[in-house]
Parts: sequence; structure tokens; C-alpha cells
Amino acid sequence: MMSFIGLFGGLALLIFLTIRGFNLFIAAPLCALFTALFSGLPVFLGDNNFISSYMNGFSGFVAAWFFMFLLGALFGKFMEDTGCADAIANTIIGKLGKKHAVVAVVLACAVLTYGGVSVFVVAFSVYPMALSLFKDANLPRRFIPAALAFGSVTFTMTSAGSPEIQNWIPIKYLGTSPFAAWEVSLVVSLFMAVWGFWWLNRMIQNAVANGERFNSRESDPDLTEQRELPNFWLSILPLFVVLGLSFAFHESLQQLALIVALGGGVLTLLVLNFKRFKDISSAVNQGTVGALLAIGNTAAVVGFGSVAKATPAFESAVSVMTSLPGNELVGAAVAVSVIAGLTGSASGGQAIAMPLLGPHYLEQGVNPEQLHRIVSISSGAIDTLPHNGYIVTTIRAICGETHQQAYWPVAALTVVIPLVGLMLAVALFSVF
Repeated sequence: MMSFIGLFGGLALLIFLTIRGFNLFIAAPLCALFTALFSGLPVFLGDNNFISSYMNGFSGFVAAWFFMFLLGALFGKFMEDTGCADAIANTIIGKLGKKHAVVAVVLACAVLTYGGVSVFVVAFSVYPMALSLFKDANLPRRFIPAALAFGSVTFTMTSAGSPEIQNWIPIKYLGTSPFAAWEVSLVVSLFMAVWGFWWLNRMIQNAVANGERFNSRESDPDLTEQRELPNFWLSILPLFVVLGLSFAFHESLQQLALIVALGGGVLTLLVLNFKRFKDISSAVNQGTVGALLAIGNTAAVVGFGSVAKATPAFESAVSVMTSLPGNELVGAAVAVSVIAGLTGSASGGQAIAMPLLGPHYLEQGVNPEQLHRIVSISSGAIDTLPHNGYIVTTIRAICGETHQQAYWPVAALTVVIPLVGLMLAVALFSVF
């Protein structure tokens, strides 16, 4: 009983501290210590002590995914610094206009995310244009984080073929490809996209009807600065390089294909747009710092998940979830969703769940492609609780909002919709 109090009490405390604005590098180990003490884990001594459990989770995630985060951040930063990201986003926005401001922001995020740009970098890149569009359309700015998150971490991040790591982690454990179960993935992605567009627009319309309008701030970036942007097709070519290389090498290299693909995208940007860099040295430095911040925030919460994994309550919970009667995919979906929610990270949750769940379900004869897609989609559901690193960065650091104002629209689009999409995927796999 005390272990369960420690596990879920630690999670509740982590969510509370995140909402209050605490740094994840402090909040995550503090809450992990709370969980460890209530679960009877030693702090310093023993095989499964708090220090070793936390640091093994933290360092293990960094060791496994550092190059993916680094190349993804550099690729995204180079796309931003050369003007390629602006060229793509402006083209999409120019075709749709301010009357379709929300659709334009979501599509710009979706194209960049599915092209391999890190979701953190996408938010930084698209935010200034989103701010301009929302200002021109006089829409409440508190919905900008929801638009950015919806376009980045829902119907694109976990879809078949996506170069984001949330679609690549299962490959190592299941022997599948990033295109696993693409037919069901396509149906679920379209469902999430259509419903999400409708719901986001409905929430904004209701807010406007209640008198909410755009409010400018002194801290807003200068949106009047103009620069000559590269050609749209030259700008989008590096995205196709990333997708093409990931498709070409995913069978022979599996997870390492993502390094090759992102590396190819970085080199393509250097060759085609070297003269367009504002400051390549600064871009490299900022990209590297961005990668360290992104992987550090994720690893900090993964460390919490590793301590949770060592508790008796976690073992009992996983045993119950993997023994659910009926369709094995339901048990996998529930288990991955809960673990991703505990860690506040889709990638971190998968990194903890897959070594446990992958062999278990494969031994039971579960179709590996179906399991891959269920794991990917379910990891992107309740991972976006308030303590999620991407959510904290997007709401607070990028958009300058508070969780109280901006999080609930984000939760509707990045928690509720993916959960229903997950149910749809399980139902489709059960029928076909």
C-alpha cells in the first residue's frame, strides 16, 4: 500500500510542481526520491537504490538517443537559420490566409514534424508566424500552444513513416519498420486530424464568443523584420532527403537509419543553403544547447520512471495490465499509456516499457506490426500530462503562457484525441 502511495503520490507531486513552474531537473529527482522512500527503496546502498536507479535511467536514455536528439536539433536549427522553415511555413500560410490561421499553423507544424524536424524546434520555428496570424485574426493567444502541440505531437509524431523517435523505438524490440501497419495508421491519423481541427476551432470560437481577443505584450518578438527566403522547393528538399534515407535504410540499419537520415538532411542543408546561414557557428551552438535541453528534460523524467520501475507497486501494476483478459493489444495499450504518463514522455515511456512488454507480447504470438503501431500511438496519449518536457517548454518558455491558461486546450487535443484514436486502432486491428 505504501508503495502505491509513493508511486502515484510522486507523480501527483511532479505534476503539481511542474504546474507551479519548477525546473524539471530539480522536480523530477525530488519526486523520485519521494517515491523511493515510500516504497522502501534504499537511498544510497543496495542494488536497486534511489541514486543508481535514477541515474541508470537518466544516463541510459541519453546514451541511447543522444545522436538522434543532436542531429534532429541541428537539422531543425539549420532549417530555421537558413530560412527554410520560414519558407515552408510562409508558403502554407500564404496559400490559406489569415481566415484559416489555425489550420495554417497546424499544417506548418505537421509538415515540419513529419519531415524530421524535432518537435521542440518546430515550436520555436512556427511560434512567431503563429503569433502574427493570431494577432491579425484577433484570436486569443492562449490557444497558440494547443495549435503548435496538435500539429506536432498527435497525428504526425506517432504515424507510420514518421522520422520522430516515438515511431522508431519499437523497431529495436519488435524487428519491424517505421512503416508498420501503415493502413491502420493512416485511418487513425486522418481521424485525429479531422476531429482535432474541428475541436480546436470550436474552442477558439467559443472563447471569442465569450469576449476573448488577442492581447499584445511588450515581450512579443519583432514581427516586422523581413529577410529574403529560399525557394520553397529547395527548402522542402531536405525533408524529403530525411524521409527517403529513413525509408531506404530502415530494414538494414533499423534505428541507426534515423541517424543516417537526419545526418543526410543536415548535409543537404549545408550544401544547398550554406550562404543563407545568418551565423552557422551560432546555429551549431544553439542547436547543440537545444538538443541537450530537450534530451535532459526528457531524461530527467525518465529517471523518475526508472525509480518508479524499481518499486513493488510498479511491478504489480504492470502484472495487472499485461494480464488483462481479452485482446492482448488492449493490455499493451494500457501498459504503455500508463508508463508514458508516469514518465511524462512518449519516448521515455517507450524506453522503459519496451524491454518489458516487447518480449512478453511477442511470446504470446501478437502481430509485431500491430504491436508497433499500438505502442507508438499509446505512448503519445497521456504522456502530455502537465510535467511533459515538451509541454513545459512550449507553454512557458516559447509562448510565455501559464499552465492554468493554456494547458486545458492542449490536454483536449493531445490527450483525449490520441486516446480515442488508440481505441480506434485497437478496434481496427481486432476486425481486420
